[in-house]
Order: sequence, then C-alpha cells, then structure tokens
Amino acid sequence: MTYSVDIDRKWQAWWEKTGANMYNPEDAERKLYVLEMFSYPSASNLHVGHWYNYALSDSWARMKKMQGHAVFQPMGFDAFGLPAENYAIKTGIHPQDSTLSNIQTMRKQLKEMGGMFDWDAELATCQPEYYRWNQWLFLQLYKNNLAYRKNAPVNWCPQCNTVLANEQVLEGACERCQADVVRKNLTQWFFKITEYAQELLDGLPALDWPEKTKKIQANWIGRSEGAEIVFGAEKNGLPLKDDQGEAVQLPVFTTRADTLMGVTYVVVAPESDLCQLLTTDEHRAAVEAYRQQTAKISDIDRMSTVREKSGVFTGSYAIHPLSDVRVEIWAADYVIGGYGTGVVMAVPGHDERDFEFAEKFSLPVKRVIRSADGSSDDLPFTDKGILVDSDIFSDMTSEEATDAMIKQLEPVQKGSRRINYRLRDWLVSRQRYWGTPIPIVYCGTCGVVPVPEEQLPVKLPYDVEFTPDGESPLKKNKDFIATVCPQCGKPAQRDADTLDTFVCSSWYQFRYPDSKNDQEPFSKEIVDKMCPVDKYIGGAEHAAMHLLYARFVTKALRDMGFLGFDEPFTSLVHQGTILGADGQKMSKSRGNTISPDEYITDYGSDVFRMYLGFGFAYTEGGPWNDDGVKAIAKFIARVERAVAELPDADSDVALAIKDADKELQYARHYAIKAVTTDAGRFQFNTSISRMMELLNALNHYTARAPEQNTGLIKAVVKDLVLLIAPFAPHFAEEMWQQMGYAPSIFAQPWPVHNPGALVREEVEIAVQLNGSIKYRTQVPTDADQAEIEKMILEDDRTREMLGTRSVRKVIVVKGRLVNIVAS
Repeated sequence: MTYSVDIDRKWQAWWEKTGANMYNPEDAERKLYVLEMFSYPSASNLHVGHWYNYALSDSWARMKKMQGHAVFQPMGFDAFGLPAENYAIKTGIHPQDSTLSNIQTMRKQLKEMGGMFDWDAELATCQPEYYRWNQWLFLQLYKNNLAYRKNAPVNWCPQCNTVLANEQVLEGACERCQADVVRKNLTQWFFKITEYAQELLDGLPALDWPEKTKKIQANWIGRSEGAEIVFGAEKNGLPLKDDQGEAVQLPVFTTRADTLMGVTYVVVAPESDLCQLLTTDEHRAAVEAYRQQTAKISDIDRMSTVREKSGVFTGSYAIHPLSDVRVEIWAADYVIGGYGTGVVMAVPGHDERDFEFAEKFSLPVKRVIRSADGSSDDLPFTDKGILVDSDIFSDMTSEEATDAMIKQLEPVQKGSRRINYRLRDWLVSRQRYWGTPIPIVYCGTCGVVPVPEEQLPVKLPYDVEFTPDGESPLKKNKDFIATVCPQCGKPAQRDADTLDTFVCSSWYQFRYPDSKNDQEPFSKEIVDKMCPVDKYIGGAEHAAMHLLYARFVTKALRDMGFLGFDEPFTSLVHQGTILGADGQKMSKSRGNTISPDEYITDYGSDVFRMYLGFGFAYTEGGPWNDDGVKAIAKFIARVERAVAELPDADSDVALAIKDADKELQYARHYAIKAVTTDAGRFQFNTSISRMMELLNALNHYTARAPEQNTGLIKAVVKDLVLLIAPFAPHFAEEMWQQMGYAPSIFAQPWPVHNPGALVREEVEIAVQLNGSIKYRTQVPTDADQAEIEKMILEDDRTREMLGTRSVRKVIVVKGRLVNIVAS
C-alpha cells in the first residue's frame, strides 16, 4: 500500500484506540518530561510554524521513547489574550465562542500531525478549571507580599485600550496593532519579581539553555554594583520641602562614584511626581509640554543611545553632597521614572550621554579624571584613572576615591554602597475582558480584600460589552462588579482588570502532570517527581518574558512550600523561523505563506514533517523550497520499495559478515551512530542525510555484490525503518507491519551501533606530489607511518609520477594522506 494520508489516519486511529501515547505514572523512574510551548488558538488552522515546533520536537520525543524513556508529552492551549477580544470587536463573535471553536479545530489537526501527545492531560487556560488556579497563585503571592498595587506610569495603547508591558512595545508601537504607544499613570497590580533578581541571575549558568538566551536574561536583570548618593534640592532660592515639611532629597545610583566631583547638572524623569514638585511656576508650561511629548515615547526608545537628546530646565537646583555647589536640575526623557531612583547625576566630562546633552544645552563640562598611564584621555573620558580638580580626592585612583567619598558620605547619611538591578517588577494588570479576573474586592469599610480561596474561581461573565473606551469591559458589567465584602458583608466592587496572560503560562508546566486535580493546582508529590521539565521547546522571543516569569514563579512557589526544586525547565531548545520561498518572513500580504494542509493532502503528513527536518537547521530555519518536499517524497518511495523487495531471510540471527559485506555493515552502523548523536542534538537535517546515505549504500550493495547476504540486507532495512520512525511515524508503523512485525514500532528498542563495525581493516588515503593529489589507494588501518611510507614509495604509480625527481621528504598523515616532496 503506497504511503498516503490514508496510512496516517489508520495509525492515528490505532494509537488512540490502544492508548499508545498515554503516559503511565507508574513509570516515573524512567520519565522524560518533554514540553512544547503551548499554542495560542487565535486562528482556526495550524500554520507551518506550529508544525516546525511541534512535529520535530515530537520526533525527538519519539526517539527518546525508543531509547527506553517513559515520555510524558502533554498538549494544551494558551487560550486567553487580546486577539480574541479584538476579533470580537471586529466581528461580534464572542471570544469564548471563537476560542473554543479554534481549539476544537487545532486539537483535530494536532492529532492528524501524528504527535505523541498525551491528550488525557490537556488543558486550556480559558477554562474556569484552570484560571481558578491563576487566581489562587495571585492570592499566594499577595499573602507573601509578592503582589502589590501602586500608581505607576505605564505603556498605554490607545487603540487596544490597554496597558502593555515594555516587552510588548516595539519601536514605540503596540506589537499587536502597531498604534503609537503613550505613557499614562494608572493604579496597577505588580508581582515582585525584583525580590528574586539575584537568584534569577545566579541560576543561569547551570541551565542547559542557549547561551544567547541566558545572556538576554542576564542583561534584562542587569545587575550593577555602585553607590547611592543623596543630593539636596533647592527651589526659588530655598531648600525644597514636601507636603509634610520634610526636606526633599534626590537619591541617585551610580557605578562611578569617583566622578562625583565632576557633576555639573542633575536630571529627573519628566513623568515623575518629583519632577512636578521641582518645577517652578516660571518653567511649568515648558516642562508640562515636554511631559506630554515624552508620554508618546516607549521606555526602550527613551533609553536608546542613538536618539537625539532632549530636555527642559525645571528652574530648581540640586545641592552637591560634598561641595554644596548648586547645579541645575533638568527633566530629560533618557531618565525613566520606573527605573532606579528616577534621578541621575550628570558627569558630562566622563559619560558620553551626559556629554552630548551638555553640549546641546551649553551646560558646563568638567574634567575630574585623567588617564593613569598617560594615554589619550580626551573628553568624554570614560575609563577609570587618577582624580584631578577634585579637592581632597585629587591624585587618588578611581578605586581609592570611591572608597574615600563613600567613607565621608556614610556618617551624614548622604551615600552608601549599593547593588542595583535593571529588572522592574512585573506589571500584571490588564484592562481587558478575555483573561483571568483579579480575585480582589474593594470595600469602602475594609479597603482591599482578597477573595477567599473557597470562593474561587471568580468567573468571567459571558454577557459583556466589548466597545473599546479605555475601561475594562468587566467594569461595564454591573452584575459582575457589584458584590459583597467577604469580611464585613457590605456592598463592595470587584477589581475590573484581568491578569496578564503570561501568568497563565508561568506555571502551566506544573498543572499538566496533575491536570484533573480539583482540590489544589497540583500535588507537590506528583510534581516533584515529574518536574522540572526535562526538555522545553519554543521560540527565542520569550527569553525576557515567559521564560523569566516562569523561573520567578517557580522560585516563589518553592519558597512557599509548594515545590521542591528551583527551576522550571532544565534544558531548552529554540526552533528557528521558516521563511517564504523568497527568503522573506511569511505574510499574506507578500503572498509567500505555506499551507501545510495542501502538502499533507498531496504527500501525507510524514513527508511534510520529514521535509521540515531535512530542509532546515532546526534552531535556525530558512527559506521554503518545494523541491525539497518532492525529494523527501521520492526518498519515502525508495524506502517503501526497499521494504517491498526484501528477501525472505531472518535478520534476527547472528550475521556472518564477509569481506564483500563490510562496506554496507560500516554504512549501517555509521548511520545508527550519526543519527543517534545528531537527532539527540536536534540536528535533524544531518540525521536524515545519514539515512539517505544508508539507503544509497544498500542500493549500491544489492546492485554490485556478487553474493548477497540476505540476512544483512534485511537487518539494514529493519534498522533504516527504525531510524526513520521518529521522523515518519505513520509510514514507519506501516513498513514495520509489512515486514511482518507486530505494532507498535515505537515499542521497539532504538538501534545501537557496533563500534567494531566502524573499524575498517583498510582505509583510503590520498597520495600527493608536492601537495597535489595524484592518486588514491588503500592501506591497512593498523599500518604505522614507516610501513605506509614504504608501501607508497614502492607503488608503481609513485615511481611513474616521480620520474627523475629526487624524494626530499615524505609526510604521512595517518588515515588521510601521504605527501611526497620531490625536486
């Protein structure tokens, strides 16, 4: 029976009927937890990116199953999110209806892919049975002072009418709708990820993750050692005081305390309350206009080193903590209210950014450091060195001056050593409907009240108004908002926001092993046996978001006693991106998209899967090529023909290998070794190439060998089908059955190479004359250099090529070549 979609359906039905893909908890000692980042059901069909992620990671998992692992490979759906809500606004179709319909379609397509997914563990984050535990997680973090509420500047998308995390703002625009993002102050809920900044950093080296991803996280966490130094403030000629009559202080964090005597101005974040307090009436109009201008720029763009510097004078002055010198206080967008203290001391003589700003606004530039070795030190000079023009600190090294300055500032509480992190707390409030309701009630008597755990889940109402107006759709649903206070019983209001969908994916890996538990999110006993995830596969774009959030939540749950380990994912692999045939990113507007369904109908799912493995380096991706699909279809047909033409022989008895058989035996065991090694490293393209080479070696043998070893031929075909099985599971099951074996092929052990078969009695080497190859010959593998040299010099072909030349030197590179130097 020629391979087709009908073969796919036959074996999919058999796998489902026999429960072949279900994990047995009794096999926990052999468990291998393989997890792909779950998909978002925003469309009704799987695209080529889904296939590239899920099909090939499934191939890896299938190989591991054949190697003796008890593979747990669950599947679910990351089902909350803004796209479904936007779709509802556009079409009138409710997010719940569209999402559940898409899940039904995608589940069917994932099964038709032939994935070894354990559907018994399936989850969807939009179901109350799941998001109940999101709310539980929120409450645990709240109880442990890791969830808090504050008024803070946020990124606001005026088109989506919601808050965006910094990571969701791309070049000043919303990643979803490309509208310009503005800044506004809102009262929001945050998770205190900064509490774990150092541990998140310390845990990176031990992770089997791509180095680039670990570096992205390290940079995002951004640890720096330095000092906090406190400046005074003066407004209208008088010391500035706050509403309580306390003197206003301006704390700054710096990694270069040695440059303190070179401060010529101070900068504050324009959006901060402090900036409003510092601004004098004379400068208020200019500062307010600048604040509005800054609100349209994302944090990432504001921190860009190549942006033209901008700013306005506030009218107030900072007082230097050592010299008492007054310096101007400016508002500038390169200082951000949510980062550090929101105040920066500017040292234009020794900082490039400050130098550019000072040059533009004609502010003073002062040198306080010269080079230690007399090398060039033109301003701005940013290296450490020897202090100059720095009062009592002159002639000290940068290190000595830092120690001396902090020693002088500490007793008067104007300075101390400090470690700072770039990482900000995780903003989790979203003004959306299609997400997890925040389990908080606001009572006029009791204040902020968490919903009791026994009242969870706080369910999303179905009847909502989606028209965007800047408020959460939930706020307009009176039946949802109006409630009673759990503490005093008086009328109260629910929180109208929902949780960031990254909360859903921060802990889902722990729900899968215990997905039916209705008493707790998961059993600690079960999850401690099953986790961490052994192999996690997904996109590199999640390095600074999902992957970091999951690590934080894991550590928080551990500290609260719910987990007994430190990290969620032991090993991580990122898949690359499949491009259109034109080398461009696939998009409907370019007309270069690939529809997997069309290829599967024409060729079968295994041809499509195998081409994805063969045509690209998995971690890199590349442009699509239809010719590659056709080449795989031909390869599958050749394997099918090899099975059909098998001689009647027993491959399971000891084989008598003759001299004529040794090349095929070598090719067989070389392929087993290479496929095992390369596929284990997700190098599927070279793995499939080795299988093709083995088939070529088999055909060469059957066409030329005078006396064919039928037992060897059947053993080679058997091993070839076993090697192909993870990459073409339906086809391999069919071939296995045609060869007379009982299913399933995935219950068979993975082939193991024989090292002895890879030791050749003879090896081919090149013979060179003065570096130019003249002929090739066979020499005994165990011959030493002297023996090889003697054999080559006595060869008639060598004498002929030398002619009258004299041999000056013979260079022997064992196993590769002999180079005769002659003149």
